[in-house]
Amino acid sequence: MRVDLTGQSYVDDILQPLLVPFLNGLPGAIFQQDNARPYTARAAQDFLRHFQTLPWLARSLDLSPVEHVWDQLKRQMPSCHSVHDLELAVQYLWAHLPQDNIRCLINSMLDRVAECIAAGGGPTRYRNLPVFVSLHTLCSFNCLVLEIN
Repeated sequence: MRVDLTGQSYVDDILQPLLVPFLNGLPGAIFQQDNARPYTARAAQDFLRHFQTLPWLARSLDLSPVEHVWDQLKRQMPSCHSVHDLELAVQYLWAHLPQDNIRCLINSMLDRVAECIAAGGGPTRYRNLPVFVSLHTLCSFNCLVLEIN
């Protein structure tokens, strides 16, 4: 059975029960998600005003750290023959991404922004750079949580 996610169901079923406890355990965390319709709905945006968020720059892959995570997961994803197998594979790969690489990605953000400005918003050397990152996050939806120390 497929259920369509609305802005309100996103808040009620994902953000409130899953994200809030997770973020409360990570003081100083920054939350990022893509621009899918449920995530940009008024209910979701109103709810997220209580948290520090990083905007999703749809046309600036250089500045969207989570893109590197999806790239790595796609390259390592085995063939799956059922939804259950897919869920298990994603959870396993997500849990085993090397944590040290997220620090490199975080530390590169100032350089990324500077290069993007210098390039006048055009492509930078970071656009297709394979950066391997790992996250302490939820893998049930397309989001990124960075723990800032």
